[in-house]
Amino acid sequence: MNIEDKIVSKGLIAPRITPELIESKIKSEFYFTALQGARMSMIDNTVEKLEPFAPLEPALGLLTICVLVLANGFTVLGESACASPANFNQVDGRKFARENAFNKIWVLEGYRLKEALAGG
Repeated sequence: MNIEDKIVSKGLIAPRITPELIESKIKSEFYFTALQGARMSMIDNTVEKLEPFAPLEPALGLLTICVLVLANGFTVLGESACASPANFNQVDGRKFARENAFNKIWVLEGYRLKEALAGG
């Protein structure tokens, strides 16, 4: 039984943040690896004439990034790093990066709720 099921089964009705509330705040989501991001920044760099980049590291391909765009336009970043290339899985990397970003929204919504409960 997950936490939400336990709360519901106990009949707790005080205001709280739910997974459904957080999901309702998400407008869109984007995924990429740090290697993909670095490659794109190198393309942009040729246009902007910025300082040259160091050679790309293969390890950047093991860092998955999730950007969640919220309904109000705020963005939240989640990441998932894999230590071993042999264990890298794109689907799992995206799942874990999204969970990381999702949990950050939970904190933001918790703060918003606490402010509202405090009359702020």
